[in-house]
Amino acid sequence: MEEPAPTKIRDHSVVFAPRIQALLAREERVFRIDATTIGVSDFPLISDIVAARPVLPSERSVYKPAAGADVHHDSATQTIRALGQDVMAGIGTPPPPARGLSGAWPDAATSYLRAWLFSSDPLPVSLLSKRGVTRSDTLSRIVDRAVTLWPGSDVQGGGTALAEQIRGASDTQGRRQAIALYRRATATLCDGVAALAANALWLMGPACPQRRPRADLTAVLWETLRLLPPAWMLFRKGGEEYTGLHPEIRPEDNLALLPLLMHRDPRYWSEPLEFRPERWAGVADPEKTPAFMPFGFDGARCWAKHLVVPLAESLLDVAFDNRLAIRGSRQETHIPLRSLLSVRFEAGAGA
Repeated sequence: MEEPAPTKIRDHSVVFAPRIQALLAREERVFRIDATTIGVSDFPLISDIVAARPVLPSERSVYKPAAGADVHHDSATQTIRALGQDVMAGIGTPPPPARGLSGAWPDAATSYLRAWLFSSDPLPVSLLSKRGVTRSDTLSRIVDRAVTLWPGSDVQGGGTALAEQIRGASDTQGRRQAIALYRRATATLCDGVAALAANALWLMGPACPQRRPRADLTAVLWETLRLLPPAWMLFRKGGEEYTGLHPEIRPEDNLALLPLLMHRDPRYWSEPLEFRPERWAGVADPEKTPAFMPFGFDGARCWAKHLVVPLAESLLDVAFDNRLAIRGSRQETHIPLRSLLSVRFEAGAGA
């Protein structure tokens, strides 16, 4: 097994997986990753690529086929709206006991968010978002079948809007797809927010609860999205639309768009490896900043982007209120090769 290489960020180090480290070490902004994939971190070219054609359903997580059928635009839109309602309602309720935040991050944060936002759903629907269930294919199939046959209480208003979509499905196939979208939406949001919050806690340092930067928390999260964006790579399937944009791109080449690299481009960022939340002071709309792509571009933005930062702020507020602290004195942590970029560390509440 290859040893990962360390990368210094402020007074902390992160150890990226070897493949990510190899990408960070490249000086080219357009390069071949393998026989069928081109990596791109050049901001103008990425903009041209995204503008060349609309994003395909298969390139967006919420639109991918679910339960053996395509997800129609109306169904996806209803799911996004329901998720937004549930998040706003959830963060308006008292959070669960802070002891749920203790343990291995970001996993502890993911479980905590699921309990905070979706535990009001009746059995068996509430099991769809349980981490122990989602990690087991066998348990997932059992719970899916149970929800298909009996989605829980018929009483209106007894759970989340996402659960109501399951109960309101007109037939078995519709219910199966609503179950798949429930699981997909809850996992995507909670995993992404937990990764962002974990990255922010690490970048702020072990003393972050004592510093309690509540007034600057939004800036901290935007800077975290720049330096350690959970969505560190966006994938586009190859096609004729891209061949005229750069001589390296062939019709059969898939494209890996790399915000992780673009956000470190010194042509656009001063001191690009420094964690400097103050760079966002006075920036009214961070997403209009050149060479910044935390949630994608117009027409291809993350479907839950409007929920991510507010929910991460609420989660970090709970962490600060309960004096959550990173355990241990080590100044280095590991980032594995996964679809979501996230540091790994142990934390304890009330420390």
